[in-house]
Parts: sequence; structure tokens; C-alpha cells
Amino acid sequence: MQQSMPTAHKEPVDLKVGEIVEVRSREEILASLDERGELGALPFMPEMLQFSGRRFRVDKLAIKVCDTIDWSGMYKMDDAVHLAGARCDGSAHGGCQAGCLLYWKKAWLKRVDSPDPGGEEPSGGITEDELSAAARQSDDSGGAVYSCQATELMRAAPTFLPFWDVRQYVRDVRSGNAGAWATVRSVVVGAFNKYQDLSKNVLPRALRIRDGLRFPFIQGRLRRTPTGALDLQPGELVRVKSVEEIVGTLDAENKNRGMSFDREMLKYCGREARVLRRVERIIDEKTGRMIELRNACIVLDDVVCTSDYHRRCPRAVYAYWREIWLERV
Repeated sequence: MQQSMPTAHKEPVDLKVGEIVEVRSREEILASLDERGELGALPFMPEMLQFSGRRFRVDKLAIKVCDTIDWSGMYKMDDAVHLAGARCDGSAHGGCQAGCLLYWKKAWLKRVDSPDPGGEEPSGGITEDELSAAARQSDDSGGAVYSCQATELMRAAPTFLPFWDVRQYVRDVRSGNAGAWATVRSVVVGAFNKYQDLSKNVLPRALRIRDGLRFPFIQGRLRRTPTGALDLQPGELVRVKSVEEIVGTLDAENKNRGMSFDREMLKYCGREARVLRRVERIIDEKTGRMIELRNACIVLDDVVCTSDYHRRCPRAVYAYWREIWLERV
């Protein structure tokens, strides 16, 4: 049955990084959603209901997102935040193990240090059963097709942010998402890498800088990449191998058996961390279908992309590691 678009609660304005907020009740949140279980095209997922009534620290303001579906760049997000420690457990999405950091519309939160501003009563809304049904549909062959925040992110954040738009970097600093020096460094590196991409297409090899490689400069050279099995289990302490050791396992696209070693992972080389879990299945953000990984990879506790070289995107996705890149301590 078609329902009217709900009117959201009055939003807490000007939330700041570090502020403590409380997730509104299930009833309040469900009443704020449209028939697709969304607010402003952003899905509220069944996995998020468990956080109702709990208090969290605002980790980052979700003011922009990087497109990890088509890799088309950065997009502007409005009225949303990330809460520290609030990640998706995949329980309503076929056991997906990506562990994405959740997006929270400000209308789903309230301050704990000031009176609840309340607001207009929402109209419409959905039930918990309808919310669960919206998370999983079936295709013509009966296969599962999932809908989540990751698959719908480009609908929730449709406004493209060009690299040269300085306002995004001002917001990064003013919001508390990033420091001024880190932001300036990210912009400089980004500009250099734009030049490198261009130089590979228009300049002869003799005039290129490091043959047009992006910074930081890493380049695998293998045609056939090796494998390594440690059978790592959650809780084990590991050390990330050195840059040189890892580059020695990569092909010309900086991949090992199809998995990229991203430049954002370089900062963790030589560091120790605990194994959080083995990842064997994740949802394809483009198709909504579950992918069963032929070669399991590892995610490490609190080892995430900090977007030092990707314009300070605050998504904090987990880095995926091949076991050959790790060693037991």
C-alpha cells in the first residue's frame, strides 16, 4: 500500500564531532520512514533497530561519501552522521560481513544534554516486518537481492562534489572531521595524482614523473601472484608485513589474486592488530547480490580507511587483508 512521505522529527542542529546523542525509539524511527524504509532516500536498516535507546558519541559528520560502486568521485551528503562503534552486523542482509559504518539521519537522534525539541508528528511510517521485507527482495529466479545503505548511497547523496570545490575542505575542517594540515595534504596529494593520471595519457614516458604512478608510489610487478594461508582466527594478534614484502606479492595492478592493496593501507605496515574476523561473503554494492569469496580475507580490529589520499571521506570502511600480507606475532 502506498503511503505518504513522513514528516520527520525536528532535527538536532549543528551536531559536532564528539557530542553524545541518543538513538530515538523504534516507534519514532519507524514512523519517520517512507514505504521503502527510507528517509531522504537513505535506508534505515533492520540491523539499526538494536541501537534504539542507546547513547553514542558522534564520530564524524557524514558530509560527503566516496562512490565505491562506479568509482565516479565524491558526493555530498546532508543531515547525517556516523556514530562511534555503530556498524552493520549483516543479520538482515544474508550475513554480509562487510561491517559498514552506519549512516544516521539527524532526525533519528536526539541530544542528551538538552531538552528534546520534539517536532511535528510524523505521518505514514512502516512496521518492523515491512522494514525487514524492504531489505531483501527476490529476483525472477528466486535469488536474493539486498537493499542497504551501501547499495542506495548514490540515491541518498546525488550531488557530485568536484575536486576543485574548496567548500568541501572547509567543511571537513570546521566539522571536526579532519585537521587543517591533514586536509591540505590530502588536497595536494589529490592534485598531484590528478596530474599523474593525465600525464599517463598525454605525455611521453620520458617526461612523466615515476611513469605516471599515483602517490604514494607502489608498483607490483608479478604476472602470477602467490598465496599464503595462516588460518587466522578472531582475536589473534598479527603484524602487518613491511611495504617491500607486500609489494613483492602484487601484480601490475597492485592486486593479489584479484584483491587490491590500497595506498590507504600503507600506514598500517609494520603495525600490530587483532584479527576481527574472516570475511567470506559480502554484498555487491552495485547489484545487491551476495558474493561468496573464493579466497577468504581478513579484517583487523580498528584498521580502517582513513582516506588520507581520498579527500577525507569519513566512511571508515574496513581494509581487507590477504593472509600473505600478515604474520602472527
